[in-house]
Amino acid sequence: MAETISMPKLGFDMAEGLLVRWVKQVGETINKGDVLAEIETDKATVEVESSASGVVLQLIVDQGTMVPVNAPIAIVGAAGKKWTRCRPSKVEGQKSVDEKPAPQSAPVTAPVAQASAPVESGPVKASPIAKKIASDNKVDLSHVQGTGPGGRIVRKDIEAALSSGQPSAVSSQPVVSGPSSAVIVSHDDKVIATTKLRQAIGRRLVESKTTIPHFYVTHEFKMDALMDMRKQVNAYLPDNEKVSVNDFILKGVALSLRQFPNLNATLKGTDIIQFGHVNVGVAVTVPGGLMTVVVKDTDQKSLRQISGEVKAMAGRAREGKVKPEDVDGSTFSTSNLGMYDVEEFIAIVNPPEAGILAISSAREIPVVENGQIKAGWRMKATISVDHRISDGAEAAQFMQALAGFLENPVRMLV
Repeated sequence: MAETISMPKLGFDMAEGLLVRWVKQVGETINKGDVLAEIETDKATVEVESSASGVVLQLIVDQGTMVPVNAPIAIVGAAGKKWTRCRPSKVEGQKSVDEKPAPQSAPVTAPVAQASAPVESGPVKASPIAKKIASDNKVDLSHVQGTGPGGRIVRKDIEAALSSGQPSAVSSQPVVSGPSSAVIVSHDDKVIATTKLRQAIGRRLVESKTTIPHFYVTHEFKMDALMDMRKQVNAYLPDNEKVSVNDFILKGVALSLRQFPNLNATLKGTDIIQFGHVNVGVAVTVPGGLMTVVVKDTDQKSLRQISGEVKAMAGRAREGKVKPEDVDGSTFSTSNLGMYDVEEFIAIVNPPEAGILAISSAREIPVVENGQIKAGWRMKATISVDHRISDGAEAAQFMQALAGFLENPVRMLV
């Protein structure tokens, strides 16, 4: 029996994706789970896996085509199998990127926008991984010839420019010998074309702040016991498996959400839907913006599982190779700026979720206990909540429950 492979949906409001490249061609054998094609959304380049085993019978759309979510893209079945052939390339709602610019309505699950260095200075078409490599190696994309669909710059184009030492593409930075040789020179204003990801983040944040009545509750957590336990746990783990403070927080958040299901929820019309699973989203910085990867059933996983999944998904996100399941299905989000020595901040609710937790740095500061001044570890976190779903008292009680786990971390291990 022939099976139709469709454009996957990444995020609740994704409308379409760009089919960048076919990995398999007509007549080739493919197994279930093998990569069939690469698509690109506002988030990243994603590998589409085949949901069936057999032979590729038909590729319904051409490379470089923008395809609506759930539209058929390929047929897989037994060799010689008869099937109703779909009309290629122009399935209803599809359009080539050469016909007109890709619309700016695809999704982004990033709740908080964070600035990053631009990698291009004009409307240059390039894949996310090409942009990352270009940014890391100071390659000017405007001087690179793209060989992808519609002249799109892909990874091999950047690698070719680097290997050839193309002077117009690879920029050189002047060497400054010391403070006395530093010269401040005025220059013309620079116009930077915003990426699709940055535009999508902007739309989502405006939508959230203008349609969701936010309120905020901040709590300061005693982190001494957690910092000590983390040190003990990591002493038994290899370097590539050591757990972070954030891993403890994700586990504590998930367990607390089980006690407060109204914050693990969404609003649909006049009904509040409390999710049966606790899937905690983790904001990750990527070239040009931010996206959220999702730890499924966070409350049921060990610290090592949580840590391993976050590392793997964050790595794929930064390389522009996320899997559909990496970014779909979050029920509550977190944003951690602790690595940047941040004392306190607030985050914007990631629709359609009810709340998001903004996590600041764990800092060793002077504290007063029993009338005595001593050094202690403290961390502030702020929960932002949709006031249509919950109220301040419930959010405050959630933060107290979270403190119960973070301040007595052994509770998360039993």
